[in-house]
Amino acid sequence: MQTYLQVAQIVLAIALILIILLQVRGGGLGGIFGQPDTVYRTKRGLEKTMFQLTIALAVLFIIIAIVSLRVA
Repeated sequence: MQTYLQVAQIVLAIALILIILLQVRGGGLGGIFGQPDTVYRTKRGLEKTMFQLTIALAVLFIIIAIVSLRVA
């Protein structure tokens, strides 16, 4: 069972890294060049889905990490 938990944790870690890298953040370095970063906008569509998926993957990763500590 420990092997399955380790494999699941590796797969979740890779998925979490990929989903974080796919998210685009608009106000990064734009403030340096005079772009206003105080504009409020809501997440919609795919951006909202990716945000929720990121939260779900992070929670699953933490749960599996805790379970694998308890099993070992």
